[in-house]
Amino acid sequence: MSSVDMTLAEARAHDRKRWLWPMGFGIIIIVAAIALTGWATGITWLIFSGPIVVYAVVPLLDYFIGKDSSNPPERVMEILEHDPFYRYSTYIYVAVQMGLFIGACAIVGTQDLTIAQWLGFVTTIGMLSGISINTAHELGHKRTWLEGWLAKIALAPVAYGHFYVEHNRGHHARVATPEDPASARMGESFWAFLPRTVSGSLRSAWEIEKRTLARKGHSTWSVHNEVLQAWGMTAILWGVLMAVFGIALLPFLIIQAVLGASLLEAVNYAEHYGLLRKKDADGRYERCKPEHSWNNDHIVTNIMLFHLQRHSDHHAHPTRRYQSLRHFDEAPELPTGYAGMIVLAYFPPLWYRVMDKRVLAHYNGDLRQASLQPAARARLLAAYPPPVSAAD
Repeated sequence: MSSVDMTLAEARAHDRKRWLWPMGFGIIIIVAAIALTGWATGITWLIFSGPIVVYAVVPLLDYFIGKDSSNPPERVMEILEHDPFYRYSTYIYVAVQMGLFIGACAIVGTQDLTIAQWLGFVTTIGMLSGISINTAHELGHKRTWLEGWLAKIALAPVAYGHFYVEHNRGHHARVATPEDPASARMGESFWAFLPRTVSGSLRSAWEIEKRTLARKGHSTWSVHNEVLQAWGMTAILWGVLMAVFGIALLPFLIIQAVLGASLLEAVNYAEHYGLLRKKDADGRYERCKPEHSWNNDHIVTNIMLFHLQRHSDHHAHPTRRYQSLRHFDEAPELPTGYAGMIVLAYFPPLWYRVMDKRVLAHYNGDLRQASLQPAARARLLAAYPPPVSAAD
């Protein structure tokens, strides 16, 4: 065995989750198989496999299986980055996602379903569409034309193509600041955050692309507009599906897209809740650091979301591939994986009870350093008075 082969083998040995990564697309195949079994056998509750897995099974598995906070040594990072095994897992995911999506549309559009069966399919596909946005996120940060287009394809079913522009060139520049529509503020419920982030991200993506095209001498309304490219892919996909399977498919397409987008935004809500970058003396925000993202190392959700929960390293190195993302001891930790945090986010009193004390501890009791919902600022500072210093 050559020294190069030995180094590659060593690098692979340091990734404890190497053979679990294909479960990223394996999980959605299992979910779809359960739903199809429920439809074929008349066991209707099985068709709701999507929400059952996302909201119950994965949080429970996170709890019982636990965490993996290990990092590959620096000497093997570059080798892991260029190992094609990891790229192929994301490529296959997109193909599997599209196949399952089209198959579900064929069933919904051509079969005589009960209301319960229809609801089962729309919620399950909505969950899978939402999870698939994360694969688009992983691919969209890479610099190859193939991965860029695969990211847009993965976003097409859920009609959230503007995410490709806003996340890469908006959110990453403004993360953990009041100007970022995708960074939640302490005291802001998920239900208040959702319309703010959806509308704000849409406006931001359009303005970013408009400015970019103007600098390049292109019209906003041109084939060069990446927002229009992504939305056009949704229009073509949905149009073809309705032409083949019937216009009655439209409510299914819309509702699964809304569910998928809201699942993504629930994750966004958890990722930076209450965290704030300080301004330097020149009025510019400090560089994004590990302490500006909530992290988590529960294994099951990390496999399902391609290490998205190692969010601090992702913001420090956006083009770094998921297998190389590192755990930081100094980064604030969520009490459970994103799947469990999504469930909490839907119930604001529970969310505040779990998360507000963590924000408080992160800032050593001084919420003046945190990102606070303006309408809740006075109430929060009264409930958690800042510590008295000698200067005070």
